Amino acid sequence: MALDIKICGLKTDKALAAALAGGASHVGFIFFAKSPRFIDPLEAGRLREAAIAKAKAVAVTVDASDAFLDEIVGKMRPDMLQLHGSETPERLAELKARYGLPVMKVLPISEAADLERIRPFVGIADRFLFDAKPPKGSELPGGNGIAFDWRILAGLDAGVDYMLSGGLNAANIGDALRLANPPAIDISSGVESAPGVKDPALIEQFFRAVRAARNTRAA
Repeated sequence: MALDIKICGLKTDKALAAALAGGASHVGFIFFAKSPRFIDPLEAGRLREAAIAKAKAVAVTVDASDAFLDEIVGKMRPDMLQLHGSETPERLAELKARYGLPVMKVLPISEAADLERIRPFVGIADRFLFDAKPPKGSELPGGNGIAFDWRILAGLDAGVDYMLSGGLNAANIGDALRLANPPAIDISSGVESAPGVKDPALIEQFFRAVRAARNTRAA
């Protein structure tokens, strides 16, 4: 089974080049002002040029206004929208119709019961992203470097398409793939040398760890 891999929170040419060289299927750009990974839509549009025909460019937003989304879509030209806020199923449907783009809805997870939250979005969201619930007091809905118990995903309906996120890194990706067997993975802080600073060497290391884990499972 093919495994989609998204490197999220990219801001530099070198980091993007490392993600593409490693074989990323998706590259993410974050448009949330409080995040250390925030990028201007025009700069994201410049960077995403290198990803055309190589990886899908994802615009990550948090309860963004129509005006800001118009700017993002106009300047970056994303392949997909990722909604990381409190957006409702109705909001997802509205944005899909407005922009003609697929939408990925992020849901915070800490226990099996949280998976019930996907139900209203089934048939509307094109994909889900499961991330760990942020710690109390955090201003960031994601990118906190926290993992949840991946084993709870074993009970998920096989037809649910999702990305696994939250606390992934080269050291634990093997366990994540073995316990959850996700169709896709998303990493941000796990390939950073400091908050918001992507490290090309860590990105390369992560892809090596993914390949090693998949080869071990195949054997």
